[in-house]
Amino acid sequence: MRDLSNESFSQYRCVEAALLLRAVAQRLKIGGQGMYLLPKPKKIKKNKGFYEIGWNRVITIDEKMQENGMVYAVILQECIKNSIGIECAVTKGKPQSGDIFLTMTPNLSAQEYQIVVDEKDVTISGGDGAAVLYGVQTLCQVIAQCGGVLECMEIEDAPDILCRGYFLDETRGRVLTLPYLKGVVDKLSRYKINQFQLYVEHTYLFRGLSEMWRDETPLTAEDILELDAYCKKLHIELVPALASFGHLYKLLSTRSFGELCERSDSWKASFSFWDRMSRHTVNATDERAISLIKDMLAEYGALFTSDKFNICADETFDLGCEKSREIAQLKGTEWMYIHYVKELCSFLESRGKRVLFFGDIICRKPELIEQLPENTLCLTWGYGPNQSVDQCHAMAQAGAKQYLCPGVGGWNQWINLIESSYQNIMKMCGYGHKYHVEGILNTDWGDFGHVNHPAFSIPGMIYGAAFSWNQEEIGFEELNRQISLLEYGDSSEEVVEIMAKIPEHVLFGWRDVVVYYEKVEKNHEPDADDQIPELLLADRNTADDMVCHANKALKTLVRQMKQTAVTMDMQARELVGLFELVGEAVCIWNEIGAAIAYVSENEIWDQEKAFCLAERLERWFMAYKKQWRIVGKEGDLHHIGEIVFWYADCLRHRNVAFDSLK
Repeated sequence: MRDLSNESFSQYRCVEAALLLRAVAQRLKIGGQGMYLLPKPKKIKKNKGFYEIGWNRVITIDEKMQENGMVYAVILQECIKNSIGIECAVTKGKPQSGDIFLTMTPNLSAQEYQIVVDEKDVTISGGDGAAVLYGVQTLCQVIAQCGGVLECMEIEDAPDILCRGYFLDETRGRVLTLPYLKGVVDKLSRYKINQFQLYVEHTYLFRGLSEMWRDETPLTAEDILELDAYCKKLHIELVPALASFGHLYKLLSTRSFGELCERSDSWKASFSFWDRMSRHTVNATDERAISLIKDMLAEYGALFTSDKFNICADETFDLGCEKSREIAQLKGTEWMYIHYVKELCSFLESRGKRVLFFGDIICRKPELIEQLPENTLCLTWGYGPNQSVDQCHAMAQAGAKQYLCPGVGGWNQWINLIESSYQNIMKMCGYGHKYHVEGILNTDWGDFGHVNHPAFSIPGMIYGAAFSWNQEEIGFEELNRQISLLEYGDSSEEVVEIMAKIPEHVLFGWRDVVVYYEKVEKNHEPDADDQIPELLLADRNTADDMVCHANKALKTLVRQMKQTAVTMDMQARELVGLFELVGEAVCIWNEIGAAIAYVSENEIWDQEKAFCLAERLERWFMAYKKQWRIVGKEGDLHHIGEIVFWYADCLRHRNVAFDSLK
C-alpha cells in the first residue's frame, strides 16, 4: 500500500471530499433550486459531511414497532436496490453504528417525522407508523436524486391538513384491474396521500342486481377486501363511495328496478352518455327505493375497514320533477333532499359509519346542514381554474365540517387539462388551509367514458398531494420540473411541460364528439353552456388552416416527447407511447371536426381523403383498445367503440346521418 505522509494524506482527503461534494452538488442542485422533495418538507437543515450507502449497511426496525415495520423497510430496501444496485439487509432490534434505523417516538405527533443523516448512520423517527412511512418515502426521494452518497442533513416535517385524499371514478368508463389499483395505491403512498375512494354506481357485483351489472365488468367482494388490506398496510384509508340518490343510471334503467326512478319508463331508452350524466334520480318518496339503497349501502360498506362512507348524493337533477311532484310542490325539493339524506345518514351512523356527501345541492341553502348528524362531512367541490371561495365560505359559516374537492381535469378529455387543474387544486387547497377544513379530496372523474388514460392524471394527483401537505405555493413551471424529475426520472425536467401543452391544440374534443353524435342519433340537445366548437363554425379555408396549424403543433410535441424519452427512467418511458397515441387521437378528431365543418357548409369533401381518415380512426382505435385492456377491464369500451365506428361509417357515407351534423 502506498505510504502517505500526513500532509499528502490530508491533500488526498481534500481532493476526495471535493470530488464527492461536486458529485453531490450536481445531484442536489446546490446553488440552484435545491433538492426536489414532494410534498415539500417544512424544514431542511444541511450539515457537513456525507453518509455513504454500502453493501454492509443494514436497515434496522425498532423492536418496539409491532406492525408494518417490515413494509416500510422493504420500500426503502427496494428503493436503494433500484437506485444504486445495492441490496441492504433488513433486521429488527437495536441499531448498530452505520445502520438506517426506523423508529417511533412519543415526542412527535401523528404523521410527524424527522430524518437525521450523519456520517455514521441514518435515523427516521415518526410519531406513528404513518409518520415513519412518510419519512421513508422522503428518504427514498433523496436517494433517487443522490445515489449512494447522502449529504448530512436534518429534515423535520408534518402535514398542514391531516386528511389528504384521492377520489377515482371506477364506474363511468374504466374499471381498472386490481393490480393496477394497487399500483395507484403505491403512488398515493409515495406522495403521502392517506385516503383513497373508488367511485361506484353499478360496477360492483351486488347480489340480486345482475340486471344492473350484467353487461359490465364489475369489481368483486374479493377485489375490495384485498385492496382494503393493501391500503391499510400503507396507512391509506380506503373509503367506500357509492351513488345513492342521483347518478343511478344503470340501476334505474333496469326493468327490475326502473319503477323506482323519479321519471317514468326509464328502462325503455337506449344507452346514452348524456342521459347517464344528467338523469336517473331515485324517487325519494318511495319507501321501496330507500329500502333498496340501504341494502346496497349495507352490503358494500361491510367490505371496508374504514369508519366512513361517502353516499355522494350529488346532482339530483330530477328530484321532484315527476312522480314526487306533488310533495315537491307542497314541501319543496330542499326538504325532500335533506329528508332523504338524513335517512341514509341515520342508517349508516347506526352501523358505525361517518357519512360524507357532495355539497352541490346543500350549498344552495347551507343552513340545512344543521339538520344532518353533527359529524357529517360535506364534500364541497369546484373544478374551475378560477374557482371561487364562496361555497367553502358559506358552508364554513353554517358550521359544516368539510373536505374541499378540487379535480385533476381529465373528464371528457383525451389528456388532462394540466394547467387548469394546477390552478384549481392550488386555489382549493389554499381555501382549505384558510378555513381549517378536515381534508382535501382530489377528484378524478370519468364522465363520458373516461377516455383519458389514468397515467395522465398523475401530475394532478401530485399537485393535490403537494398543496394539501404544505400550504407553501410552488409555481406551475417549477412544480412541473420537480414532478418530471421525481416521478418520471426525467433529467431534462420537461415531460410535464410537454404534456400540459396538448389541450391547447384540441379543436374537436371528446365532449364535442359525444354531444354531436347524440344530437344526431338520439335527438339530445346540448346544454346551453355547451358552445359549438369554433372549428365547426369555420368556412372551408379557415377550418383547413386551423387543423393544419394545430396538428403541426401536436406532431412537434410528440416529437419532443420522443426525444425526451432518453432522459427518462426506463420504467417511465411507456408514457411516451401513450402520449403519441393521444397526439394521434387529437389530430384525427380535429380532422373529423373539419369534415363536419365541410358538410355544414354544404361543401363536398374528398372521398379518398374521407376513406383514409376513417381507416386511420379505426387503426388508432385498435391501438387504443390494446392500451385500455392493459390497465383495466372492458368497462365502457364498447360504448366508446359505438361512437368511433359511427363516425368512421359517416366518413364512408355508410350513415346518411353525417349529412345532418349541422
